[in-house]
Amino acid sequence: MATQPSTKYQPFVPEQASMKEFTARAMLIGLVMTVVLGAANAYLGLRAGVTIAATYPAAVISMAILRARRGTILEENIARTAGSIGESVAAGAIFTLPAFLISRSWPSFGFKDAYWKSTALMLVGSVLGVLFVSLVRRVMVEDPELPFPESVAASEIHKAGQRGAEAARFLFYNIGFGALVYILGVFRLFAADKEAFVRIGQLGRSTVRLGAGENAPSLNVGGVTVVPAPSVSPAYVGVGYIIGPRLAALNFSGGLFAWGFMIPMLIYFLGPQLQSFLPPGSAEAGPWEGLANQVWRYIVRPIAVGGMMVGAAYTLFRMRKSLSIALGRTLKELATPPAELDKEGRLNQYMTSKSVLGLIGVTFVVMAVLYVYLAGTVLVGLVAAVVMLIAGFFFSTVSGSLAGMIGSSNNPISGLTLSTLIIAALLLVTLGVSGAPGVVAVLGVAAVVCVSAAVAGELLQDFKVGYILGGTPRTIQIAELIAVVVASLVMYFPLWILHEGNIRSGGIGFGSRELPAPQAGLMASLAQGIVGGEMAWPLVVMGMLMGLVMILVQVRSPMLFAVGMYLPLATTFAIFVGGVIRGLTEALRDRGGQRMSPLMTRLVFGQNAPLILRDAALNDAQKARVENTGILIASGMIAGEGLMGLLVAAFALFEVRTPEIFTRPSYALGLVVLGILAYVLVKVPLSNAGSPDEPAPPSATM
Repeated sequence: MATQPSTKYQPFVPEQASMKEFTARAMLIGLVMTVVLGAANAYLGLRAGVTIAATYPAAVISMAILRARRGTILEENIARTAGSIGESVAAGAIFTLPAFLISRSWPSFGFKDAYWKSTALMLVGSVLGVLFVSLVRRVMVEDPELPFPESVAASEIHKAGQRGAEAARFLFYNIGFGALVYILGVFRLFAADKEAFVRIGQLGRSTVRLGAGENAPSLNVGGVTVVPAPSVSPAYVGVGYIIGPRLAALNFSGGLFAWGFMIPMLIYFLGPQLQSFLPPGSAEAGPWEGLANQVWRYIVRPIAVGGMMVGAAYTLFRMRKSLSIALGRTLKELATPPAELDKEGRLNQYMTSKSVLGLIGVTFVVMAVLYVYLAGTVLVGLVAAVVMLIAGFFFSTVSGSLAGMIGSSNNPISGLTLSTLIIAALLLVTLGVSGAPGVVAVLGVAAVVCVSAAVAGELLQDFKVGYILGGTPRTIQIAELIAVVVASLVMYFPLWILHEGNIRSGGIGFGSRELPAPQAGLMASLAQGIVGGEMAWPLVVMGMLMGLVMILVQVRSPMLFAVGMYLPLATTFAIFVGGVIRGLTEALRDRGGQRMSPLMTRLVFGQNAPLILRDAALNDAQKARVENTGILIASGMIAGEGLMGLLVAAFALFEVRTPEIFTRPSYALGLVVLGILAYVLVKVPLSNAGSPDEPAPPSATM
């Protein structure tokens, strides 16, 4: 049995090979990437409600830097492993930590009130994620039924190697390009957003009769609403490009349903009542913008919360077979006696189950003390700690299994966290817990489980890359533990900068239009609604029925539709534009040079296109290069705006005035900038399709 794995599988680096792996430079590169990529994803997640997997950019960056310094492939693997985990810690943080402030469980998000609490929750959750998945690492990594698509892609990137400098060029150039476009919008060279006011009927004159006769009762109706245009944002466009036209369209349809149907209808009927809240003579648009946003925030958003609840439950229901398989593997692994690792070779050296269980026990004690401190009562803290331990292990294992099946990019972390929150809330209510202590305990459980599940999925993916390349499992575990500790210690600061910077700019911080934090808002609403009794249940039930209707008509992702309702329309509109650009790129890629004029072929594919393409369509290798280049460009734009957004928020925090090029910038110029973004995302990937006889690169599965 001991020789069976070696006869069936041979890693890229043989077990007997002596090669540098865990080095100071590899860890340093990885830790810098985990902070930078994690901070960029925190910005993106708070604004758009999504994060982008950092595995692919981290692989490209680590390879480009270490190859230039003659590093080994195993050093590259350690740097990528440490560099990609920050995104998972950031995802767990932005999905849950703002909920403490939105629910008013914490008085502020200042350093004194929130840093140590936030850091403790992130640290415990991330460490538990590493430990939980370590218990089931072997059975899942070596399972031939788990394809691990993103792990295979990342390992192939490291193997390919020779195109590393070219790939890094696309990534780094577009980090600068995305940052430049964003800062020019901040400097008011162009208007990044635009809203049009639309009159719905005429206030004081429009009526709706509730009958056919002349004496039938009638309602006074009419009002003014706003219709936003797409934000000129490299990050949003990049997100839409990466998720593709179908998902971007589904996300946008939710926003269109909210702002094109629900809000106009509500304002049409509530207009005469809403006008009483406005100053005299305000019938001509102006202040109506604020009222439209209030209708969206306090009426439409609770309906979207109900839709997200049903969507999350439906997502888990569709994955019921995967969940049962993951649970079965976990129980089987726990029942298996621990291997005698001292007799194993390098590729089978990892932390023993005894060590892992001991660390889990220590972490549980720390977590119980923290929950008692947060909730203020011993019973609530202990119950929350037990729920956290059971749910955390279950959903961390599920997350790892799902990452093996569909990749961590598609892992429904928020759905898993939502299930945990509901279970914890209902259990605490059954025990008679209510009020602020119950809300804090529920959110504390959700925060730890969310971070744990996110880290577990990413770590199992990293284990698989190491398994393919021939990395030492124990070294990967140590690198991950160091990286999650560093990420947990610093991830509070990007969130604090964005929150406080938004307040200094006139916003309200988390939950504002600029930082909607949709998942955190959902967690806060559910915790308050179930435990604190503050939820608008009729609106939530309407949203749940809406979600059921979407399931019955076979909407692909009711959750994504509801998230689109929850996010500002300008955001989902820009993401949709990015998806359309991706669809256009793919259409031109599949068409190749066929049925195009010579001028169009040069514009789309580049000056040398006739020599490369002539009248032939692109082959599979060229299509893969187009896809990879496009995703690298989009990833660079996202990272560029994310990092520059943090810098601008820091300017606002420290009251540093930014220059204004125009006092009244033009949105028409913004549309020109949007066109430039589209041109880059179409032209550059297609013009780098390469020669038909070049070998196919690894596919950038995102």
